[in-house]
Amino acid sequence: MQIAIPIYDGFTALDAVGPYDVLQQMPDSEVVFCAPEARVYRTESASLGVCADAGFDDLPAPEIVVVPGGLGNRRWLEGPNPYTEWLAAVHQGTRYTTSVCTGSLLLAAAGLLDGVDAATHWAARDVLEGLGANPVAERVVERGKLITAAGVSSGIDMALRLVELLLGATAAQAVQLAIEYDPDPPYDTGSLEKASDELVGLVRSAMEAQDAQVAARLGID
Repeated sequence: MQIAIPIYDGFTALDAVGPYDVLQQMPDSEVVFCAPEARVYRTESASLGVCADAGFDDLPAPEIVVVPGGLGNRRWLEGPNPYTEWLAAVHQGTRYTTSVCTGSLLLAAAGLLDGVDAATHWAARDVLEGLGANPVAERVVERGKLITAAGVSSGIDMALRLVELLLGATAAQAVQLAIEYDPDPPYDTGSLEKASDELVGLVRSAMEAQDAQVAARLGID
């Protein structure tokens, strides 16, 4: 089973690596990091590089696609480009097309989420809506073969659900145990709906400052 994870300069590490660590444990799975060309792509902070071992031309028919988020995808949301064109093409033959965090923006830009309920990071719901999707405040959203996950850590939940859909509940439970995924966070502020207005404002300000630095480095207007 070929599982494609398209990456780009400025992607969020856990969005890609979290699902990778879950899905690569399935028997006969082949997880491939891909991009328009095979090379190393840097994360948002630029401190981590991940190698795309295959170009899009090498992966015309993956069974599963997992699109990670990250500020770097903003350059690929308008006009014909390698990412949206590849996603639109391969989606026709996938068993599941999925995203994590703002990866759903790329799915929407590719025309796959028009009028469809979808998840994304809470700070990007307005952007997702502007691209034609219907943002919902859920951690994992399934609509047919389209599965979208909310911010960063929810990619692990989405990947475990994929394992369940593909191999059954016992397999998913076994993978969850293997990675010892047993969340017990010290605070219950992990979603927009649970956080105070003061905390939301603080996080928004920090994210805007970080995004400005990343955008300047990547040359994103």
